[in-house]
Amino acid sequence: MRVKRYIVNTVPEALPVIRSELGKDAVILGTKEIYVGGFMGMFRKKKMEVIAAVESESPTNPPPRTTAKGTATAAYTSGKAATAAAPGSAIRPEPPVKPSAAEALPSTDSPSAAALEPVERPLVPREQVARPSIADDDGQRLLMEEIREMKQIVSQWSKRQTAEPLPEPLCLLQQRLTEQEVAETWIERLLAEIQADPAYAEDASLSSCWAIASRLLLEWLTAHVDAGIDEQVRIIQFVGPTGVGKTTTIAKLAADQTLRNKRKAGFITSDTYRIAAVDQLRTYANILNVPMEVVFSPAELSKAFSQLADRDLIMVDTAGRNFRNTLYVSEVNSLLQAGEDCLTYLVLSLTSKSRDMAAVAEQFATYGVERVIFTKRDETDTIGTILNVVLAYSYKVAFIANGQTVPDDIDPFRPDNFVQQLLGEIPDE
Repeated sequence: MRVKRYIVNTVPEALPVIRSELGKDAVILGTKEIYVGGFMGMFRKKKMEVIAAVESESPTNPPPRTTAKGTATAAYTSGKAATAAAPGSAIRPEPPVKPSAAEALPSTDSPSAAALEPVERPLVPREQVARPSIADDDGQRLLMEEIREMKQIVSQWSKRQTAEPLPEPLCLLQQRLTEQEVAETWIERLLAEIQADPAYAEDASLSSCWAIASRLLLEWLTAHVDAGIDEQVRIIQFVGPTGVGKTTTIAKLAADQTLRNKRKAGFITSDTYRIAAVDQLRTYANILNVPMEVVFSPAELSKAFSQLADRDLIMVDTAGRNFRNTLYVSEVNSLLQAGEDCLTYLVLSLTSKSRDMAAVAEQFATYGVERVIFTKRDETDTIGTILNVVLAYSYKVAFIANGQTVPDDIDPFRPDNFVQQLLGEIPDE
């Protein structure tokens, strides 16, 4: 069977083309509306997809041959004529020649044209029609993500082209926030709220614009400040990707609780994947003179907690993995304890890409993790990702780590300091 696909404006347009290419015995398998052309999924045109097919010609019943004078030879035109020829006859069959399109095809008014209508012939199941291969699920997902991002970029570009130009103070603020990698969503929201603020209507100067932005950002962040570690907390669990500084953060907080608050601390680690991870935490445990337990599976956790039953505070270090993978997130989640005396902190590095941080934060947010610690503040001048993670996934920021010194280089999150660093100095007017 020969199967061909046609893209036409209407189904009637396809009929003469099908007859000319496949012959009068062609059958329409199906029709479907499709959209073709356009740019980034826009401005596409509506077309009709027509699938037609014809059975392969039978070698025992070839079509008649047309002679040079335009007459068809009668030899072998039917099985009856073929059997009428005597054995050993001198007449030899002519090789079959397909009739020309003008002779073989009936007009559109002829009864044979009805063979092209799908209602006149049984339809072949669509599963039998050859289809192009489909890429694997991961490839399709990545492709769709890229297409959505490109459409979003085009949409944003179109908005900028049609929107009225911003005043210079707002342009400078927008530029500053973009440099800090604040997401476009929050920049647009902040600029809109500034323009709607009565103080901006009275004074649209650069200093006034910065002051209003600072006040609004503080209002946004007020509900996203973590209360910290109080005396009722006995178990603190740390999760996060590889290389973000979980072990150093644990040492800093343990030293602070041991030296300043006089609480007896203990360590539990399940980070047996990374080379020397256990040794690193053991070194801190020896310096602080606190016990440490190593677990290799969730079944060993209860024994480890029993060994540290006399401790006021137990800090659990989990393995750093590629937490863009849901399987790894679920594995770590199986180790976490729940209860009023338990806290779980997601540890993220400010040197990571904004997109990667958002992906990890989204994964853990689905498992109920709602507190975050940001590390390596001293290694970057870009801090807009803090605002993105906090507002997008409703995290509460507990601490900001800004160095390697234990226990000094970690401080509770202060929104006023963050907003001041995010906005920077007011440009010269």
